[in-house]
Amino acid sequence: MNKKVLVVAAHPDDELLGVGATIVKHVENGDMCYALILGEGITSRYNKRDLADISKVEELHEDTFQAAKVIGYEKVYLENFPDNRFDSVDLLDIIKIIEKYIEEIKPDIVYTHHSGDLNVDHRKTYEAALTATRPIGDFYVKELYCFETVSSTEWNFEYNNSFKPNYFIDATFMLDKKLEALNFYKSEMKNFPHPRSIENLEVTARKWGSVIGKKYAEAFEVVRIVK
Repeated sequence: MNKKVLVVAAHPDDELLGVGATIVKHVENGDMCYALILGEGITSRYNKRDLADISKVEELHEDTFQAAKVIGYEKVYLENFPDNRFDSVDLLDIIKIIEKYIEEIKPDIVYTHHSGDLNVDHRKTYEAALTATRPIGDFYVKELYCFETVSSTEWNFEYNNSFKPNYFIDATFMLDKKLEALNFYKSEMKNFPHPRSIENLEVTARKWGSVIGKKYAEAFEVVRIVK
């Protein structure tokens, strides 16, 4: 039976970095995949949000739509929470937005950020997604997973809440599409040895692949599975 999948991400490119190859696999299996991106992106690179170049934000969002076509997302939803300032927003406001899309899409599976990421927006996204997917009512999300986000997950050195994957997806035949899609993110991708580089993403996929005896893999933490 085909499933509906929703990725709840904080920023443009987060919908690919930790889960892109897995989404390709879902699409190839006939699942319908959607992404909800909560933050506008980029504006934290300016001293004040209202000084941000809006044309740069628009270019970033166009990159998102182009990348989504490669991956096979049915649709990407963009919200406008302030970049790297989610802690300035009431958590309930973020929860309500996620709940709205869950009610609309009715996903069987949700992927979101890890609770221990260094990035505050990632942590708030996790908290909001965990609340929005709580198992109550006639419909609720049956499977909830956390993905890693390079340049954030690995930089949290508080080991009591580090990323400890226990669920792996063989990405051997899907990684190329993920990397192709990420090349659209001209303002986000960097040169190696930056962790958010094509070379490092391949290395990361090789690392997780070696854990399960495959060439490439993506890794996740299971939050909840209801059968």
